[in-house]
Amino acid sequence: MASLKDLRARISSVKNTRKITSAMKMVAASKLRRAQEAAEAGRPYAERMERMLGNLAGSMVGQAGAPKLLAGTGKDAVHLLVVMTADRGLCGGFNTNVARNARNLIKDLQAAGKQVKVLCVGRKGRDLLKRDFASLILQTYEGLTRRGATFENADMVAQKVLSMFDAGEFDVCTVVYNKFQSAIAQVVTRQQLVPFPVPAVAANTNDAAGKALYEYEPSEEGILADLLPKNVSMQLFSALLEGDASEQGARMSAMDNATRNAGDMINKLTLVYNRTRQAAITKELIEIISGAEAL
Repeated sequence: MASLKDLRARISSVKNTRKITSAMKMVAASKLRRAQEAAEAGRPYAERMERMLGNLAGSMVGQAGAPKLLAGTGKDAVHLLVVMTADRGLCGGFNTNVARNARNLIKDLQAAGKQVKVLCVGRKGRDLLKRDFASLILQTYEGLTRRGATFENADMVAQKVLSMFDAGEFDVCTVVYNKFQSAIAQVVTRQQLVPFPVPAVAANTNDAAGKALYEYEPSEEGILADLLPKNVSMQLFSALLEGDASEQGARMSAMDNATRNAGDMINKLTLVYNRTRQAAITKELIEIISGAEAL
């Protein structure tokens, strides 16, 4: 049985831990509000841009003048994965869920005979994947959401992806990230960035009765050639926003659970301490009474 001194030290240690987790919960809650507002504000633009490009690209699928980001390389041999996680832990299953999903995707692609390359956005993703796929990781970006997600940081990653595509280093690019739903719910999402995924409805709707007629200035090819690279940056920015909000929500939830668990442990340790102290007092009283009777 632990001594009273050991129990007091443990109770004090758990109380200090509870102070830390409570403070981290409040910090995450304050960051979550800003990150959630930014993520929700960025969704309409990203979704409308993707929808507009999908409608525009529907008539260009299979044509000789289609931009390379739409037509692709014509192959499906090399896949680039952009895995978005956090730089820090203590946020529940936020990082492990993304890493597990990316790991399963890598194994599926390799089983199909594909070559896989990985760009990690966030230190934790690199740490979790390097155990099995260290040779596949090309580069790691850290600190992109330290002060909140910004378009400049997303564009930096996008330029790396576009330069690799122009150099013929991959055929298909997919981003894996957590999409924010609520403070306690995040959904791991896979989104193809390159080549641009044309919706089936847009690709099959080529008659005048099935869609509205527009006249484009400049040409459709010119608009797509200019907007498709911007769409890669925008979709990565949206993924950064979603990931940042998801991280803060997961951390707030994890620290709230840790704070409540610390409180439960303090109550249990205090009960054990009181019982041990009472037993020691009772033992001393019995010894005193027994000694007095002997005299």
